[in-house]
Amino acid sequence: MHPYNRLPSSGHNSPSPPPSPLRSPRFRHSRSKAGGRFNQPGRTLIQRIVWHLLSVLIRRQGFFLFAPLLYISGMLLYMGSVSFEVVPIISHRPAPGSVYRSPQLYAKLRPEMDADNSSADAISTVWKHSYKGAEWRPCVNKSSGGLAESNGYIYIEANGGLNQQRTSICNAVAVAGYLNATLVIPNFHYHSIWRDPSKFRDIYDEDYFISMLENDVRVVNKVPEYLMERFDYNLTNVYNFRIKAWSPILYYKDAVLPRLLEEKVIRISPFANRLSFDSPPAVQRLRCLANYEALRFSSPILTLGETLVARMKERSANYGGKYISVHLRFEEDMVAFSCCVFDGGEQENEDMKAARERGWRGKFSKPGRVIRPGAIRINGKCPLTPLEVGLMLRGMGFDKNTFIYLASGKIYNAEKTMAPLLEMFPNLQTKEMLASDEELAPFKNFSSRMAATDYTVCLHSEVFVTTQGGNFPHFLMGHRRYLYGGHSKTIRPDKRKLALLFDNPKIGWKTFKRQLLGMRSHGDSKGFELKRPNDSIYTFPCPDCMCRSNKTEDSRASSAT
Repeated sequence: MHPYNRLPSSGHNSPSPPPSPLRSPRFRHSRSKAGGRFNQPGRTLIQRIVWHLLSVLIRRQGFFLFAPLLYISGMLLYMGSVSFEVVPIISHRPAPGSVYRSPQLYAKLRPEMDADNSSADAISTVWKHSYKGAEWRPCVNKSSGGLAESNGYIYIEANGGLNQQRTSICNAVAVAGYLNATLVIPNFHYHSIWRDPSKFRDIYDEDYFISMLENDVRVVNKVPEYLMERFDYNLTNVYNFRIKAWSPILYYKDAVLPRLLEEKVIRISPFANRLSFDSPPAVQRLRCLANYEALRFSSPILTLGETLVARMKERSANYGGKYISVHLRFEEDMVAFSCCVFDGGEQENEDMKAARERGWRGKFSKPGRVIRPGAIRINGKCPLTPLEVGLMLRGMGFDKNTFIYLASGKIYNAEKTMAPLLEMFPNLQTKEMLASDEELAPFKNFSSRMAATDYTVCLHSEVFVTTQGGNFPHFLMGHRRYLYGGHSKTIRPDKRKLALLFDNPKIGWKTFKRQLLGMRSHGDSKGFELKRPNDSIYTFPCPDCMCRSNKTEDSRASSAT
């Protein structure tokens, strides 16, 4: 056998393992003689050819770099002809709840929904889980004594919409009282979204506000002339504090009060959410006094609001004068800000891009910003459409004869989006339906005044339904608790669960309704809710603004008198 042959010559001897093959060119001329490795007896022609090819491949080791490619090509040819111009498409199934499919669900459930007469209307039973054993009553006491000499004047500028401005007003009263300062009637910023130039007295009863606070906080219409003279009668020349959001009240004592004593007038702008919710009882009392007692809508707004309440009760007289109110946030700016995708196609896409650019000037088109509508929907951040509100309420047991007051601005694409809700609830009313054009004329171009009218009608409804969150429902929930013994019959749906329900094409009406009734009963069972340290006092007035009283003690006291 050749000393470099790797194959044994016979089966009789067991040679030692051969050394590793030498790669030097001088050894490549070594060939087997006649009777060598390829001409060994017992091998067929095919075997000799195979071994010859293996020998060549082994000696040309660079070939192995291309072996995987040749192998794959051979497999493709073996399996059949393949066109290399075709690019395989990888399809991903959207995550459950990430796509707006509510119209398809409505079309599927509607026949069973309309035929369902299995239970009593929910509005007749919604108060059955009311709190037992005690009641909460308002107990915001006004001071009776006089005020010490003022340390100076505080002028604040309230930004945002109606109820964000309300936060600023109440916090300003609390800060002014704590610092023993005189509060100048707050100025309202004009905002590009709300576009409302209304002043304080256009929305609130200014004289009533001043008189209700007279023993707790001095409130005036303007800074005195002798002080304005120092600033050339221009409030923008007054020193402006830039205060961080949610600052503790002690910051005002340590940082603001010394400057107030020195300047005698200071300005704080902007002022929304510039005071921590977790404050001492004396500060909380002033907030309660301002929000629940001193702030009353101006006479024109109050008159129109009360008129609409009376008309809603009159129209629902056959149902005990009971109606529910729904705060629907489906205006164009809300839909645009949410970055959610509904079913409007290319037109909706163009409308939303234009609305974002008008309201937020490139905020949503910054380089590197990624918007994921599906993830937003799954997380329950998308505003409910009118159709989804209707599905939710019908699932919760409110039948088609229920009277609904709809509080909202101008609904996006209203002719199309409102149609399903009106089919499910033909007794739905809005302020535009209840009031004449002449009655609405003084308010029509003022978004805050229109919102104040909605607030009044929602405040006195049997049930309040919130669909998106924000300052409007948070203030309403607290105000309703203040009026109704600590209770707030408010429906706050779990929109994460709703996203999954609305995206389930296989669900039947009975299962859908069972899920929604469970969601409603979970909210009913909470009853009153106490304020926790970082909760808003404007949403949770207990226990800072209300006192707990035992029903049996109250009944004994009333019988004794």
